[in-house]
Order: sequence, then structure tokens, then C-alpha cells
Amino acid sequence: MRDDRALVMAIVNRTPDSFYDRGATFGWDRAVAAAEQAVADGADIVDVGGVKAGPGPDVDVDEEVRRVVPFVAEIRARFPALAISVDTWRHEVGRLACAEGADLLNDTWAGADPKLADVAAEFGAGYVCTHTGGATPRTRPHRAAFDDVVADVLAEVTSSARALVRSGVPEEGILIDPTHDFGKNTWHSLELTRRFGELTGSGWPVLASLSNKDFIGEALDAPVGERGTGTLAVTAVCAWQGAAVFRAHNVAETRQLLDMVAVVGGRQAPARTVRGLA
Repeated sequence: MRDDRALVMAIVNRTPDSFYDRGATFGWDRAVAAAEQAVADGADIVDVGGVKAGPGPDVDVDEEVRRVVPFVAEIRARFPALAISVDTWRHEVGRLACAEGADLLNDTWAGADPKLADVAAEFGAGYVCTHTGGATPRTRPHRAAFDDVVADVLAEVTSSARALVRSGVPEEGILIDPTHDFGKNTWHSLELTRRFGELTGSGWPVLASLSNKDFIGEALDAPVGERGTGTLAVTAVCAWQGAAVFRAHNVAETRQLLDMVAVVGGRQAPARTVRGLA
């Protein structure tokens, strides 16, 4: 993990029905081009997903494997040093992806398949511990309620992280993610954003998965295509509070924002400083 700035995890959706791009990177050539562009724009990690997070047509294990695993192999061949993440909750997909070179398992559905953690231990892969309030994969929240959402998130993800270490997953590869929107309403996601420092204060590196999410859209009454500015605003808020990684659709803008936050915070030097010195 870098200590001069937060990392950027670029999103490449190999799905025909992504909420954000509506299938723009479902096709092989477009997906490869998107990964190449992400790397050129400064992505540190590429996160590959084969199933839309929300409700939609069923995608069985075999189809998810077809969408994800050969693509992981292709990206690994093109970028041997790139960190590759796979967004899946299924151990079958995780195992085959790790065999092709995936470094990180992004378990968006909070241990819905407990065998996925065994795969991470088997391959020495990293793992993202998420919080969904017990939601079933690919369902939307309904009247989610917490006495204290930040406390609930912290208790669950740190407990999961400790259990992963005991099971043999490398401690240095574990991230925690409060998982904005998943199993939560907009008030919960806003509270997590305001109090993000409590998450980073846990000692575990925190992944912020904020990009174009519904809580931003509801906060600004903005449809998916008009959430870019709001996304950058909450990215800055969480970066200032110490987030380690940001999962992002817009890599170049996110990378520049994170560089700026790092410079203001004194973790990076300005790229050049000539004003008032000559």
C-alpha cells in the first residue's frame, strides 16, 4: 500500500446491464480497451466484474466464469505488474480467477459464500471485507435500520478481517469497505462519509466504493450520468480522512483529485513550484 497517496481501483464491468455504463465494456475489445485506458490514466488496480450488483437477469456461475476468467488472463498477460481485482461473491469464480493471476477478491456481498475466503487463503490473495447489513446478493435494501451504522459497519468488517487472518489470508492484503448503498439508505451512506475517519482509525486500510452511487444521486437529485462532480466531492472528503483505495469509474479525474489531496496534506510535493520564486 502506498503512503504518499490513495490508490485508484478502476472498474471494468463485463456485464451487458451495468447501472453506470449500460454494457459499454461488455464486449471483449471494449473491455480490453477500457483496461488499457485505465492503466494509462493512472489506475493502480483494475477491478473486473461479471455480474451486475443490482437485480436483473440471472447470471449463473458458468456464465460469470466466461465473462471474467479469460479477461483476467488477458489483462495479466498485457500488464504483468498490474494489481488485478475480481468483484465476485462466488468461490468457483474466485478460484479460477486467482489461478489466472487475480491478486484480490472483492467480496461485495459480505461473505455470502464463505468458501470465497478459503480461496483467498489457498492462493495467498488479498480480500475485501464488506458490509451489506445481511442483504442477499443482488437485492436492494428495504427499510434498513441501524442504531449506529458506523459502529455496526466497524464491528462487522473488522471482525471479518481478523477471521480472515486466522484462516490464512495475508493480513497485508486485507481491505475493509463500508460498502455505501449496499443494505443502506442514503442517510446511512452520508453518515459513513462524514465519519469516515472512524473507519480509517481502525488500523485496517479502507476501500471507498463511492463512484456514481445512489446516495450521491439522491443527495443532488442527479441521474447516473450527472453524478461525476458529487462523486469527486465525496472522494475528497474520504481521501482527507485517510481512505487507502478508491474504486472509480473515472480514473484520470480521481487520480488527479487524490494527488491534489495528497499535496495539500503534505504527503506529496507539488509537481513544480515556480510561482513567486523567480
